[in-house]
Amino acid sequence: MPANDQRGLRNKECVMSDLPNPDIARGWSLGMAGLLAWRNLTHDRSRFVVTMVGIVFAVVLIAAELGLFLGFADSTTTIIRHTQADLWIAAKGTRNFEITVPIHDSEIYTARSAPGVAHAEGLITQFVFWKKPTGGDESVFLVGFDLNHGIAGPWNLVAGDVEALRQPDAIAVDRLYLDKLNIQGIGNQIEINRHRARVVALTQGIRSFTASPWVFASARTAQAMSGFDVSQWNYVLVTLTPDADPLRVRDALRAALPRMDVYRVEDLATMTRDYWMFTTGAGASVLMSALLGIIVGAVIVAQVLYATTVDHLTEFGTLRAMGAPRGFIYRVILGQALISAIIGHGLGIAAAMALSQASTAGIVLVLVPPWLAAGLFLVTLTMCLAAAVVSIRKAMTIDPAMVFQR
Repeated sequence: MPANDQRGLRNKECVMSDLPNPDIARGWSLGMAGLLAWRNLTHDRSRFVVTMVGIVFAVVLIAAELGLFLGFADSTTTIIRHTQADLWIAAKGTRNFEITVPIHDSEIYTARSAPGVAHAEGLITQFVFWKKPTGGDESVFLVGFDLNHGIAGPWNLVAGDVEALRQPDAIAVDRLYLDKLNIQGIGNQIEINRHRARVVALTQGIRSFTASPWVFASARTAQAMSGFDVSQWNYVLVTLTPDADPLRVRDALRAALPRMDVYRVEDLATMTRDYWMFTTGAGASVLMSALLGIIVGAVIVAQVLYATTVDHLTEFGTLRAMGAPRGFIYRVILGQALISAIIGHGLGIAAAMALSQASTAGIVLVLVPPWLAAGLFLVTLTMCLAAAVVSIRKAMTIDPAMVFQR
């Protein structure tokens, strides 16, 4: 007997050995359909491994692309979210955090006099040039803050101390960008906008979504390095009294400062994120990659599951010849899809989370939060069930008489 015929005979015997007496109605139960679905998937170990690898690859691909999108979006608002302010005041027409024009410190005094305001202080945010010790310039984003109240400033310090920034020309940078900035760490002296600067503190994981690393300094140091006058700022940060209504204070400040925009933290963060994600090429490219990841992943899953069903057409013909109802065939194929989705998603999301954890030590951040993992299970299940529906049509066109044509 040819090898293919022998294999088909073994598969038929496998199917029949798993089923009870077909005359017993419960022989076509949901539990039996699940058992048969499992046996169909696993009786050929090589085929099962290929199927799982395909689904796992699709899950990891989709998770990585969406994780990159979320990581990019997170990086666009990292400074805003880590600044302990309730309201932000900026020049009218500001569309995002990084690009704004200077304002005068008279806005600070006006804000401090408003009812419900506990404190107001200035913040400097400017792109400046960093001269590397070995030659060449690098663009960095300078953040100058008031050291006295702790509303703004660096976080996740792994070396040095924030208080060291009170020293003249002292700055803090992130470890992730040491190579990019061509320095080794604390103690290195460089030049920023023709001003001497010295690294006194290091942070870990404060990523920039642009090509310009963050550099933190005291407000006065930042004003000198950026060429600002001591009365010039980019933002006014406002904290409120415990009993204050943020919306009422915001509206009062807008009325008192008609040439300024006043934002709540979440509003400024949303505006900045939307600007970079949807009105620039950078965000559009990341979003397009995420969408392509979903499409490619769906195609991979559909292909491997369809191939698995086609590989077992003889077994489905055997079931139909034994009198199995159409609903039982449906349950077997959908069971294969469900089992594949559960195992493939479990392995794939574990690999994606490991990738996400590894990315915390790199410049590019991949975020895979729990809600994304749960959402990806629904996506994986949908892809598997959609592939199963296509497979059902193929399986139900089988002529049961083909079983006896050997």
